[in-house]
Amino acid sequence: MTIELVKKKYEKFLMRIPNVVCVGTGLKANKEIIKVFVRQNAPEQLLKPENIIPSELEGFETEVEEIGEVTALTCLIQKEESLT
Repeated sequence: MTIELVKKKYEKFLMRIPNVVCVGTGLKANKEIIKVFVRQNAPEQLLKPENIIPSELEGFETEVEEIGEVTALTCLIQKEESLT
């Protein structure tokens, strides 16, 4: 199964986890990985078991990255700035 199909298969599951704001794909050491973006990182021992992001999904490593709060306005401003 391709990484895009695995991401699509698990995206709804991951987005239901509190604090997750986005799911994507990327590369790490030339290997495809699934990126899970969160508002704020938290130590695993403080999380409920059902809120822990799996370390891999169907053979693809997952990586959690803290990006803070995401808003449409922020994205719009960044897009406008890149056009000027």
